[in-house]
Amino acid sequence: MNSKTVSPVSPTHNTKGDRTSQTITIKDQTPVEKPIVIAEPATISPAPQKRAQTVAPETETIPYDPEAIAQHYRRRPFLVWGRCLAIVLPSMIFALSLWWDRRLGKINQNQQKRAIQLKQLLTELGPAYIKIGQALSSRPDLVPPTYLEELTHLQDQLPPFPNEVAYRFIEEELGAHPHDIYAELSPQPLAAASLGQVYKGKLKTGETVAIKVQRPDLQQKIALDLYIMRGLAAWAKKTFKYVRSDLVAILDEFGARIYEEMDYIQEGKNAERFEQLYGNIPNIYIPRIYWEYTRRRVLTMEWIVGTKLTNLEAMQKQGIDASHLIEVGVQCSLRQLLEHGFFHADPHPGNLLASPEGKLVYLDFGMMSEVKREQRYGLIEAVVHLVNRDFEGLGQDYIKLEFLTPDTDLTPIIPAFAAVFNDALSASVAEMNFKSITDQLSALMYEFPFRVPAYYALIIRSLVTLEGIAINIDPDFKVLSKAYPYVAKRLLTDQAPELRASLQDLLFKEGGFRWNRLENLLRNARNSPEFDLNQTLEQTVDFLYSERGAFIRKKLVNEIVNALDLFGRNTWENLTFTLRQRLGMEVNPAPAPVAVESPKSIEHIQRIWAILQETPGFDQMEMISIITKLLLKPETQQMGQQVVGGLTQRALARLIREVLISDKSLPETETEYREDTAPRLALPVPVENR
Repeated sequence: MNSKTVSPVSPTHNTKGDRTSQTITIKDQTPVEKPIVIAEPATISPAPQKRAQTVAPETETIPYDPEAIAQHYRRRPFLVWGRCLAIVLPSMIFALSLWWDRRLGKINQNQQKRAIQLKQLLTELGPAYIKIGQALSSRPDLVPPTYLEELTHLQDQLPPFPNEVAYRFIEEELGAHPHDIYAELSPQPLAAASLGQVYKGKLKTGETVAIKVQRPDLQQKIALDLYIMRGLAAWAKKTFKYVRSDLVAILDEFGARIYEEMDYIQEGKNAERFEQLYGNIPNIYIPRIYWEYTRRRVLTMEWIVGTKLTNLEAMQKQGIDASHLIEVGVQCSLRQLLEHGFFHADPHPGNLLASPEGKLVYLDFGMMSEVKREQRYGLIEAVVHLVNRDFEGLGQDYIKLEFLTPDTDLTPIIPAFAAVFNDALSASVAEMNFKSITDQLSALMYEFPFRVPAYYALIIRSLVTLEGIAINIDPDFKVLSKAYPYVAKRLLTDQAPELRASLQDLLFKEGGFRWNRLENLLRNARNSPEFDLNQTLEQTVDFLYSERGAFIRKKLVNEIVNALDLFGRNTWENLTFTLRQRLGMEVNPAPAPVAVESPKSIEHIQRIWAILQETPGFDQMEMISIITKLLLKPETQQMGQQVVGGLTQRALARLIREVLISDKSLPETETEYREDTAPRLALPVPVENR
C-alpha cells in the first residue's frame, strides 16, 4: 500500500455520522458470550450512504527502511544478541517440552498445558510473534482444537499496558487530557491486541467511539525483531540452496505492512478507501473514522458491537447465518484480490465480526496490501488454464506472476503440472481448497526453480486465513466452489484484452466451439449476485462486432457452415432413401449418419436458452429486441453471405468429387465439422446445480 494514497473525503465538517441516529439496547452477557469490540450498535442501512467526513490530518509517515534499521543495530551487537537469546532460549525449552511429551506418550494429557505455554511464549516474544500466533489461530485444519482456543486469545485479550501511558499518548497526540477530549472513557481498556489497546468512549457530540492507543516502545521492538528475522532469512537463503524464494523480500514486504500498521493515520485512510471500494457490497460494513480525534498513535473510530465469526453459539442465538456471512466474505475477498487489488491482509477472526443486523464487519485496516493489475488478471488466467488443463499456459502464467523467471525452461515443469493437478481435477476443482492447492504446489517448488513473490505471501495468508474461518463454521465449506460464479462473471463481462483472450481459449479448440463450456460459464455466472444478464449480452454483442471480435465471428461462421452442411447432407440422404423406397426403386441399406458425429449445436442452444430463462433479470422481449438489432447489422449480413458462400463451395466440391471425378478413392478435401470428443473439463458446476 502506497503511504501517499488518500481516499477522497468531504471537506464538510459533520461530527454526527449517518448511521448513529438509532441505537439498539445491548443486553448483559456472560464473559464467554460477550460481544467483541469494535463497533457502534446502530441500525445499518442496506445501501451505505456517503458519509460526511473531516479531512485526515497530514503528518509525516515513518517508512520502513531496512538499511537504516540495519545500520542502527549493527552498532548495538549486545542488544541484538540479548534479544536473540530472549527468543531462542524459551523457544528451545518449549520445543524440548513437546519432544519430552512425545517420548513419554503424554501429548494428549499435556496438550492444554502446552497450549497455554505457547500462548504465553508468543505474548512474551512480542508483536511480531503474536502476529504468527494470530495466523495459526484461524487454521483448525493445522492446529489442534486445544491450541486454537488458547491462540484466539492473542487477537484481543493480551496483557494491557498502564492507563497512565495510554493517557499520556492521547494528550501528546491530541493536545489535551483524555477527559477533556471525550465525554466518557472506560476506566480500563476493553481489548488489548498486538499493537495497541482499545477503550470505549463517547464524544461530546454523543457518538459512541472506540479509542485505540498504540503500545509504548512499539517501533523499537518491531524494528529489532525485523532486523533479526531479516538476518536469518538472508542466512537461510544463502545456506539452503533449495530455498529459491526471496525470503528477504518477503520479510521486507511484511515489515513495510507492519510499519504502516503502526501509523494510525494511514490505517484511517485505508479504512476510508476500503469503504469506498467495497462498502456498497450487500452485508458489508466498515466503521467510520473520526479524524478530529485521530493521530499517528491514537485512532478514534465508530464503536462496533459484534460477535466473532468463530463464536457459532452466540450467532445462532442472534439468528445470524454464519455460513452466509462467510460467503459474503469470500465474495468481498474476490473483489479485493481480482477486481480492485486493494486487500485486507490480516483477516483473522478478531478483525471479522457479525453485527446484530447480520452484516459482516471488517476491522483493523492497518495491514493492507495491493495486487497490481497485471497480477490480478494473471491470477484469473491461471484459474482458467488450470480448469482447462492447459498446463503450458499455466506455466506462462507463473512467469507473468513472477513465480518463474522469463528464461526458465518450462519443458520439465509442464508434465509436472499435469502429474500434480490431473488427479485432483478429474474429480472436481470445487472439491479442492486453497490449502490443498498450495500443498500441491509446495512439492513442485522444491524440485523446480520456483520462488514465492513477496506480494503473493500476503495473498496466501489472507485467503488461507479466510478459509480457516470458513472451515471452523462448516468443515465441508469449499471456498473455490463459491468463487466460480464470480470468475465466470468476470470472464463473460470483463472487457480487458487479457480476459477476452482467456475466454477465447476456453470456448474454442482446434477450430471448434465448445458449447458445454459456454453452458457452464452461464450456469455459474447466474449464481453471482452481481451478474447483470442484459449488460453481459450488450457487452458480448459489442465485442463480437468489434475489430477484436473478428476472429470469433469467423469461428462462428465456420461452426454454422459445418452444422448446416451436415444437417443438409443427412436430410438429403434420408429423403432420397425414402423416395426410392416408396417408388419401388432399388435402394441401398438405410444411410448411416455421415462419418462424423452429428452436431449437438441445436441441443446446446436449447439448453443455453433454458439457462438464460432461469437467470435473474431475463427479459424475453429484450432478447427479441437484441436479436432484431443483430440481424440488421451489416456484419450479420456479411456473416450470412459467408455462410451461403461456404455451403456453396462445399456443395460444388462434393459435386465435382462425386460426379466429375471417377476415382472415388480420392480423399475428401473439405473441412468437415467434428465435435470435440476429447475429454474436457468445463468450469465445474456447483453441487446444487448438478
